[in-house]
Amino acid sequence: MLEEPSTAPQAGGALVVDETGDRKDGKATAHVGKQYLGGIGKIDNGVVSVSSLWVDERVYYPLEVEPYTPAHHFEGGKNDPGFRTKPHIAMELVERALEMGLPFRAVVGDILYGEHRKFKEGLEEKGIPYVLSLKPSHAWWHPMDEVGWVEGVAQSAYWNGPDDPGEWVKLERRFRDGHTEAWWALEAECRAFSVEKDRRLVVATTDPTTLPSRTSWYLETNLPAPGSSRADHVALEAANVAEVVRLYALRNWIEQSYKQVKNALGWAHYQVRKDISIRRHWQMVCLAFTFCWWESSDLLEAETPAGVAPQPKEPDSASETRTPEGGKKERRSTQGSAPLVASGAQESQGMAGTIRHAHALLEGVLGSAPTRGAKSAA
Repeated sequence: MLEEPSTAPQAGGALVVDETGDRKDGKATAHVGKQYLGGIGKIDNGVVSVSSLWVDERVYYPLEVEPYTPAHHFEGGKNDPGFRTKPHIAMELVERALEMGLPFRAVVGDILYGEHRKFKEGLEEKGIPYVLSLKPSHAWWHPMDEVGWVEGVAQSAYWNGPDDPGEWVKLERRFRDGHTEAWWALEAECRAFSVEKDRRLVVATTDPTTLPSRTSWYLETNLPAPGSSRADHVALEAANVAEVVRLYALRNWIEQSYKQVKNALGWAHYQVRKDISIRRHWQMVCLAFTFCWWESSDLLEAETPAGVAPQPKEPDSASETRTPEGGKKERRSTQGSAPLVASGAQESQGMAGTIRHAHALLEGVLGSAPTRGAKSAA
């Protein structure tokens, strides 16, 4: 995969880090413990792993996976020298990707990593670009008469509807089935974040009025803004708000990969207890998943447009997502919007034997990918 021209990593891709957990009974299995399990969305007895993924708009595949061992497995608990937090493991996976010489535009991660101060400091010390998600309630010290949390900054930004958006920039998100969604992005300026500071805050949402919880992102990045004085003094390549949102949108690939490796390839279906046996099982699943991409690389488009692109301020009633107009902003809604993952790929010509199954699995992956492919090869 790394050497094949059609699947080799490119500089425009992202290195996504994430964790997932699956339920396991008993206490004898390595790394098992009562903890939050992303696979079922609650605290239960199970095993958690941290993984890294290389992604762009065309393809994605796993790079590394490491088990997370709960503190009760160590004599000294969380103070034991052998104990590693999930962000600590993720940092090690980023370092391994650098040692492999893999190119990527930025490290991308969800709230767990965006809210972890040492993880961000570790990336900054090594000069590694990142785009990480923050909680809406993420706050900093501020005087009483100032807004001091990220959602509050977005709420206080001027917005008078699509015809008068103020500093909000209209974006278009493209999906593989051809449909598009109108999003809005804001380069927020506040005490903690600015285009001239080491860290920027970019807010992306489908509705600046209500800031829906399921379709609003609060993104922290150390990528410099184009035209800023910082862009002239750091080695990192500048990125506008559309590029920042594009990079974080690529994170959807890792959620898609969980569906494939868990539902189709049996990620958690091991009946072993030793650490080395669990690792071998995960490696076999990753190899099977990667084989599907490699064997069917001829199905990939030569070029794919960016999943997010800036749009003119003039509203387009044909493709624009309905946005409430005008007035004072309300508190964000808990209601979701349309699904963010496209579906439905036409079946292609199959092959006999196991190759047939590889094609079938990959068609399911391509049909749910987060960006639309080119109509023909370049």
